[in-house]
This record gives sequence, structure tokens and C-alpha cells, in this order.
Amino acid sequence: MTKRQLLWLCLLLSVTFSRATTLAQTTTTNPILFVTQVPIPADFTTIGSTFGNHLGNPQAVARGGDLWIRYPDGTTKNLTAAAGYGVDGYQDANSIAVRDPAVHWSGTKAIFSMIIGSPGQYEYDAFYWQLYEITGLDSADSPSITHVPNQPANFNNISPTYLSDDTIAFTSDRPRNGARHLYPQLDEYEEAPTVSGLWRLDPATGALNLFDHAPSGVFEPFVDSFGRIIFTRWDHLQRDQQADADNAAEAAGNPCIYCTYDWTSESADSTKLTTRSEIFPEPRTAPAGSTLNDHRFNHFFPWMVNQDGSELETLNHIGRHELHFYFNRSFNNDNALTEFIDATSGRTNPNSILNFFQISEDPTQSGRYVGIDAPEFQTHAAGQIVAMQAAPTDNADEIVVEYVTHPDTADVAENPSADHSGLYRDPIVLADGTLVAVHTAETRADENDGSFTHPQSRYDFHLKTLTQSGAVWVADQLLTPSISKTVTYYDPDSFITYSGALWQLQPVEVVARTTPPATSEPALPAPEQAIVDSSGVNWANFKAYLEANDLAVVVSRDVTTRDDADVQQPYNLRVPNGVQTINGTGTLYDVSFMQFYQADQLRGIGDDVGRRVVARAMHDAPNADGTGRVALGLDGSMAAFVSAERALTWQLTDANGAGVVRERYWLTFQPGEVRVCTSCHGLNATDQAGATIPTNPPQALADLLTYWQTDICAQQPTPTGCATTPTAVTLQQTEAQDNTLVLALSIGLIGVLLIGGGYIKLRLSRGD
Repeated sequence: MTKRQLLWLCLLLSVTFSRATTLAQTTTTNPILFVTQVPIPADFTTIGSTFGNHLGNPQAVARGGDLWIRYPDGTTKNLTAAAGYGVDGYQDANSIAVRDPAVHWSGTKAIFSMIIGSPGQYEYDAFYWQLYEITGLDSADSPSITHVPNQPANFNNISPTYLSDDTIAFTSDRPRNGARHLYPQLDEYEEAPTVSGLWRLDPATGALNLFDHAPSGVFEPFVDSFGRIIFTRWDHLQRDQQADADNAAEAAGNPCIYCTYDWTSESADSTKLTTRSEIFPEPRTAPAGSTLNDHRFNHFFPWMVNQDGSELETLNHIGRHELHFYFNRSFNNDNALTEFIDATSGRTNPNSILNFFQISEDPTQSGRYVGIDAPEFQTHAAGQIVAMQAAPTDNADEIVVEYVTHPDTADVAENPSADHSGLYRDPIVLADGTLVAVHTAETRADENDGSFTHPQSRYDFHLKTLTQSGAVWVADQLLTPSISKTVTYYDPDSFITYSGALWQLQPVEVVARTTPPATSEPALPAPEQAIVDSSGVNWANFKAYLEANDLAVVVSRDVTTRDDADVQQPYNLRVPNGVQTINGTGTLYDVSFMQFYQADQLRGIGDDVGRRVVARAMHDAPNADGTGRVALGLDGSMAAFVSAERALTWQLTDANGAGVVRERYWLTFQPGEVRVCTSCHGLNATDQAGATIPTNPPQALADLLTYWQTDICAQQPTPTGCATTPTAVTLQQTEAQDNTLVLALSIGLIGVLLIGGGYIKLRLSRGD
């Protein structure tokens, strides 16, 4: 017998013995899919990390794991091996790693991600996660695995989930526009590679849509019982900390540390600049004497979007005010603005969390979501199990976070309290109400207790049931036996050997479920519909124009109104000579413009490939003028064309362009989408003055539609969607009250300039 044959025999005996002696005793109603993974102790951009976990190199994801199924009686089957995938021992070109199983509504098949192949020594070929579908899940079946057709090739496609029409939502590191020179997108934190957002694929046609262009990444989407796509998103909208470090070093006369720089544009023929500029949001460290406070922003929150990509926002409009324990005010010279402190805020939710990872819906309680609050590093995204009730009818003001496991489990502990029951991840509630999660009893941060070539993680992730112990839940019985392997591979410079138990991750119940409704963009609300009806615009033509030109429209009724909880940014707001909304004392801020920024991939770092996004004044829309500003209506309304399938953010500014109220998130709109927001910071219940949502028909929308008819549709050749004969617009002479120069524009598109009792017709095609 050769040495290699002896190794294989020992491995087979090891796996067989392990399975025969540690079979779980717990029975379940339905089978459970899960994956195994060779442990990787490092927890930065590796397979178990909170972010950057999509990479295919062997330092990030060792080969040797499989897709498994556990049947109700406790027996298990290696599905990928049964289908002819994967190898034991040395991980060669036929080796695999597996992740992210999701079961179809029928319960008869599943979709997952798999990577095939591993490099030989000193080979640096790229390997990519791709989507696969498996059938034959019954214990008597022979499973069959097929590659999902028409998916992006040579990119990492992960976290797939079925939509109601059997198309697929997934995350990918494909650049927003597919341009290879922009690959990979680098996150806003460490400028490490990240997935670019949430995508939809129709495998039959190859139609590909970007639902959420996320500058720092999105994670683990699924469709809930209401038809919403729910996922975790990393929101880190702040200035580049690496660039800040470089600026500080160079100001002190030292060489750059990270050597960040800007490109002239996103085009393939762009050139490197010697500068690195940022204009939004506020600085991470405010200059001495500034009225601004430092701006730091970093969390992983639950998000939702319709199955056509419309109405993207945080889950039920929940945010920092409902979930976090502290954040600062934006200006330091207005005593009416206060720091947010959860204990004194008066909010309903008593239980703060920092993050919400690995979300799933409780099948026994529609709208109840369980997930993990975990630190960014050290634990492979394991921490405390938490839950919240957030059905579409649940107001964010009333949502309460439930601590399922003890709060001590939310972080690592060298000397744990008696309440620290270990670390948890991937929680699911089974159809019979059983709570299952991946668990390790280890409470310390993970480290390599072995060596570089023989790594050994401290964490022994296994599937377990949980049981209630007092007010909290704790790990109880093993659901699956320990599955061990000995694998060897190149990383690719060094020869790595691992021998021991594999991590068991990402359980999902195999059960038929009612197909949820296919959610889509809602009809226009009554105030906006009244504007359209009176405009004479053919709405179908208008939407066709938007789709053909990769545009969307955003509309607000009154941007001076803000949610009553947000007293960290200015809330006494006035449009000069127009509407105002105030509450008590404090500075009254004039706002004249909404200024839009788009996420351009312009920031490079050192000699690394890929680019980070930075905010630049919106320039991909017809009303963009180089500043990204559109003027507000006197009724507080705003309407603007914006670029679609690209992350955008914005701020309210005064007449001189100084920021007053800043958006804290990146948002993406779909081609043809018309997104109506009643206020600037949307109201959960009431605004800062105690009023409910504004109901005024937004005059700015009327002006935008007029501009589209008279200016855009007058172009030659006639743009797609335009009427053959644009509707004429007559401007009436208006008496000026004095010699003051008044610019009577709603969004800077068509207006009348009043000078000394006369008038001049003013036609603006670029919006300032």
C-alpha cells in the first residue's frame, strides 16, 4: 500500500468512526441543509468574516468542505460527494468549498455557491465562487448538481436566494457596470475587496439587474413571507481613513502611509492624480475651530427592497435612533441639537444592538426576524442571538429588540461571566418552533493555536438546538455529528495541512413554503398622482423615458419636515420666503437646495488593483450642472432626475451651498423608478412639530414634468418615451413686490426672474 493510499484509508476510517460514534439523538420534523468548512483561524476578509468573506483564494477559504443534509432521524449525507464533487486529502483541481444554501419554495431543490479547484504551489490563478442548483434531496435520491446558466463569469457570486418568480437574487463582486478595470470594488473602511451589491439574475434570459449598489457590501439576502428581500448591509458612509492618514503624514513632511490617490474618472483611459479629494460627508476629524463635530459611521443594519429593486430602505425605516446606544450631534454650536443616548431618548426599544447579521424569519411568527449581533472581528461573525418583530405594519418607533441569548454573548471574553454561554451564528427557527444555531463554547477571540502550516482554530462550530434557561436561551444538544477531515493544500506558497473537525455552518430547513407575493414598485400616492393628472404627461411614456436612459426620479413633498426623534441634525428648517417647520428654540436654518452625490469609483491605494468609491457631485442625470444641486420649491418640495443603478446620497444646503442636513446612507434607485419620500428624514409617526406626514401635492414634481416636456422632449432626435408634440407651457407675468432679485424656481428647471416689476423668461436645462 502506498503512502497516499494509507492516508486515504486513515481518513476514511476517521470520518466513518466519527459519524458512527457521535450521531445526534435529537429528531426534527424536516431535513436540514448545512455546509462544512475547513477552519480558517484568521478573521479578516476570510470565509467566516463579517465582511470581505467572498474571496476565493486559499488563505480566505480552504478547500475541503461540502454541502450536507441532516435527515429527521439524525442521519446525514454528503450531498456534494454523492453528486461527484470534491476530493479528500490533497486539494487539487477537483477540490471544492461550499457556502450559502437556500431552499426553493417547493422544498425539492436548493441553490448554493461553490468554488471548484485550488492552486498548486506558486500558482496565483484566480478562483471564483459560482452559483449551483441541486436536486435529489431525499435520502433515497441520487443528488444532481448543475451550474446556474447566464450568471456573471469570472466574478464571485454568493448568497443566492430564490425570488417568487424563480429568478435569483444574490450578491456579487462584479463591478456596478461590469468594467474589469474597476475590479474589485474596495470597501469604505479598510479599502479591502467587497461585493458590489445586491443583484438579480434571470437564468433563462441572462437579464441582470443591480438592486443595491452598496459601496461597502451587502450580505445574505432572503425573501420573507411578505415578499420583501431582507438582507444585512454594511453602512460606512464616511471619509477615507487611509487618505486621512496619508494627508496627516504628508502634512508632517513624511512619506505617505497607504499612498492613496484619485483617478481622473471611472473610464478605462483615466489617469492617476497626485491628489486625493473628498467633499462629502463631514470630516472624520473636524478641523480646529469648526462648528462641525467629527463624523464616524459604521454599522451592519437590516435592509429591505422589493423584488423589482424598488423602495430600497432600512427594514421598516429602522435606524440608529431605534437600535444604537449613542451617537453625536452634527453641529457643536447649536444647543438645541443633542447627543443621542438611548437611556434618555424616550424610545420604546430598551435593548441596543450594534449590528444585525445572518437574518432569517421565524416561520412560526411572520415578521419576526432572528439574527446575530456580533463584533466586526475576532469571532467569525459569531455573537449574541437577537430578534425583532418587524412586519410591514410594524412602526419602527415601536420595534423592540429581543435578547434571545444573554447580552454577554455579543462579544468575546477572556474571563467570561457565568452568563456567557459561548458564541452563536446562523440562527434559524424550524417549522416546529425549535431554535437551532451554530455554536462554539469558546468565549475568547479566535487565534491560531497551531502553526502557520498546521493551523488550528479555537472555535468548534457545530449545529445545536437551544433551550431556555431563565430569561435567555443557551446551547443544548448537538444536531449533527462531528465531521472530521485531513486535507492538504498550497496557500499557494506554503504547504498547509489541517486534520480535525470541520466547521458546520449555515443551516437551512428543507421544507415547502408558500410562495410569497412578488413585491414591486407601488402606485403613485394621491398627491403625486394629482400632479401627474393635471400635467397632461403620458405616465407610461415618461417611465419608458426613464428606463431607456437609466434614470429614476426622486420626489419629496416637504423637506423641512423631519422625524421627531432626530434632534442630532438641524430640525428648525425654512425655505427662504417659503414654508418652514420649527419646534421650540434653537437656530433656524435656511435651506435652498438639495444636493446629490453619486458614488464614483475613483480612489486607488498603493499598487493594489481595484477602487474605493468617493462621493462626487451627481453628473449622470439631465438636471446635473456640476454641483448636483436642485432648488427647493417654496412649498418645501423637491423633484429631480437621478442616475439609476448607482449609489447616491444627498444633503440639504443653504443658498451658498453649505451643508445643513446630511443623508447618512447610500441609496440606489431602479431605471424607471419614481420614489416618493414625504419628508427629508422620513417620519415614523410625527415630525419635529408634532404633525403627521405632509400631504401637499409637490409643486416641484409639476415643474420637473414641465421641464421634461418642453426641454428634454424638444431635443432631436426625440428621446424614447417623449410625446410626439410636447405640451406648450405659458408663463404668466407676475408683479414684483420690490426690486429684490427673486428666483422663483421649484427645482431650477423652468422659472421666472423678477426684476423691478418686469419679468424675464428663464429656461434652465442644467438645474441651478
